[in-house]
Amino acid sequence: MENRQAFCFKCKQKRVIEQATPTFTKTAQPATRGVCGMCGTAMFLMGRTPDHKGLQPPVVKPSTKRKRRGNVRRRGKLVIVESPAKARTIKRFLGNGYTLKASMGHVRDLLKSRLSVDVENGFAPEYRVPNEKRKLVKELIKDVDRAEAVYVATDQDREGEAIAWHLKESLEIDPVRLHRVTFHEITRDAIEHAFAAPREMNMKLVDAQQARRVLDRLVGYSISPLLWRKVAGRLTAGRVQSVAVRLIVEREREIEAHVPEEYWRIKAKLKRAGDDDGDSDFVAQLRTLDGRTVGREKEHKLSGEADVLPLVRDLENAAWRVGEVKRGERRRRPFAPYRTSTLQQDASRRIGFTAGRTMALAQQLYEGLEIDGNEVDGLITYMRTDSVNVSAQAQKQARRFIRDEYGDEYLPGKPPRYSGARGAQEAHEAIRPTDVTRTPALLKKSLRRDQYRLYKLIWQRFLASQMAPAIYDTLRVDVVVRGELHNYVFRATGVSVRFAGFLHVYELLRTSNGKKEEEIAEIPVLDEDESLALRKLLPQQSFTKPVPRYTEATLVKALEEHGVGRPSTYAPTLGTIVNRGYVIREDKRMFPTEIGITVNDLLVEYFADVLDVGFTARMENELDQIAAGESDWVPVLSEFWSRFSEDLEKAKTDMPEVERKVELLGRDCPMCEEPLLVRVGRFGKFVGCSGYPECRHTEQLLEGLDVSCLECGSELVKCRTKKGRMFFGCSGYPKCDWKSWSRPLGFVCRQCESMLVAKGKEKATCVTCGSVWGVDELVSSANVESRGVGTEVASQREEA
Repeated sequence: MENRQAFCFKCKQKRVIEQATPTFTKTAQPATRGVCGMCGTAMFLMGRTPDHKGLQPPVVKPSTKRKRRGNVRRRGKLVIVESPAKARTIKRFLGNGYTLKASMGHVRDLLKSRLSVDVENGFAPEYRVPNEKRKLVKELIKDVDRAEAVYVATDQDREGEAIAWHLKESLEIDPVRLHRVTFHEITRDAIEHAFAAPREMNMKLVDAQQARRVLDRLVGYSISPLLWRKVAGRLTAGRVQSVAVRLIVEREREIEAHVPEEYWRIKAKLKRAGDDDGDSDFVAQLRTLDGRTVGREKEHKLSGEADVLPLVRDLENAAWRVGEVKRGERRRRPFAPYRTSTLQQDASRRIGFTAGRTMALAQQLYEGLEIDGNEVDGLITYMRTDSVNVSAQAQKQARRFIRDEYGDEYLPGKPPRYSGARGAQEAHEAIRPTDVTRTPALLKKSLRRDQYRLYKLIWQRFLASQMAPAIYDTLRVDVVVRGELHNYVFRATGVSVRFAGFLHVYELLRTSNGKKEEEIAEIPVLDEDESLALRKLLPQQSFTKPVPRYTEATLVKALEEHGVGRPSTYAPTLGTIVNRGYVIREDKRMFPTEIGITVNDLLVEYFADVLDVGFTARMENELDQIAAGESDWVPVLSEFWSRFSEDLEKAKTDMPEVERKVELLGRDCPMCEEPLLVRVGRFGKFVGCSGYPECRHTEQLLEGLDVSCLECGSELVKCRTKKGRMFFGCSGYPKCDWKSWSRPLGFVCRQCESMLVAKGKEKATCVTCGSVWGVDELVSSANVESRGVGTEVASQREEA
């Protein structure tokens, strides 16, 4: 028998088990008995070993149901939900005959101390009630014993169904008294309808949740210990989180490999002939040259100044006239109401919420809040959904509200219908307010600021989705230019809103240049063949940019498009990869850390299937098939495990240990005078004492910006708060306490020659006079060589 280790409670550490004997517990669970090799204390280790082969486990006697104490008379109805807030809201609708209790989420789970999955016996999971839930479970058992009927009213998704099943099993609720109720909104009508028509437990949903839980446990508890041995402690791996990290790492490498490519555009500022007041000025851009389309990826590309200067000289002496004038109409349909992913994306872009913050606030709005001191219905429908469908009742209410508030012209002829995302199950409604007449203005005083902002977003999106399309008047003017060398066509386009429609409620986002999506300069009224005069040619040099880094919004969108994860998994996945230190957020963008890149590269090499986007998406589809009753969960796990276990064994022998280089800082610790080291932590590199854990002194590893402090002239550095948020401060701290949340740039203000800091993606602002400069203005003043290596502003634009 090979040497095995277990924790010795006398030695307070792991020791080799001597006199190891394979055995089984009363419930037929494999284990090993023995004594500590150092002190002789009895030791016990759960888990199957090769020595159990051939041993016959004991026959487990069927558990007897718990006997009722005495002749307790059952009365009343018990309702169990997940949270106290949900219980308080539902209690108001059910009245005195019901007792509401909260389970505080799951009451059973897999053991944290070991795999808790028997891979040799149908992947049977081993559940237990956690220590922190035992007191609650005992109280619920007493409540169940006294109740005439038990209603389990947890959420209607897989997780909620699994919570209901665990309650049934751990509380030993007999099927005769058990009733399962679900609802997609917490309103009086929905609650009364649900309790009037309870249903059976949906074991298909339970099996799908168990399959996901077991699958993630197999991956996490198999790969994580391998990373501890090969890379560093406290690292974890996950089936979905590792794919998310891979997307971020691959995007970062794509950005690093990008080589800026120069290209030019030529614009012309034109006016009507004879107009000296400038009232008819407009701008047109070169579209064709001798019939060939001009553009970066078109038939004719202007690659450098040598291509542009001859054209500029030719255009300065050319004849300009109006060619074709085309007027038209364009309709823009409203956006669909929110589903989970689009809510997370829009909340990130519009109000700066993380996915986790968005879902936490949405949960509060769903469960119900006090309005003017009185408890009310839940304010929104269920927030974990991939559906954009809306009930007929909600549409009728929205149409009445639109007609009364905005008029018939804002009401479409018939209720609109929207198509959902690829692979959507559409088991629920879209996310919408439960009562559209409860406007954000009515609730503003009763909600906290962030609750109000999210509710307003949901309310506006839903109401807009039921309104008429916006109508635009479009204008396209082609300007024909005849030069001595070439024939040119310049084009100007204009758009004006004729009828706002849904835009009256739901404004469009602003683009990177600060304009709204449909905000285009006006064009004067022009006639075909009319002569034009050239005011100024505007040749513009540009460089190609790499793909932008992921934000939380774009990463959620990418995961959904690839079919990775489901509505309930996006927020915890993003939180995990940040909390584990694989990714950091800076200016809302996601950067992989050094340890994140290292772990990703190892997992991609040795666990190609697990980190393959297509493979992960197929696993999600198989979980959906289990939930629909089209597949059995055990064969799905068996097929996965057969391939994964082979990769795991290969990785144990072939994966190299990552060399942990000791990087000395070059000075001693001020606390204990031991050498200081550069270490890697959750938020990147930091300075730590080599005497750890005896000495816990740490410092930030400051990264210089090559920008001088405005107050003392010292170099400015990048810093982080205790919570990991980045800011910029003076390296002369504490003598100089200058700091800024905005990144200082390597340019000075042209008005007062003071410091410029970044303002969004495309602008810079002066910290002294407040002047705002466009990035294009600053970059154009730099020479082409500095562009090649990248100034602070240019590099920021490429990252944007």
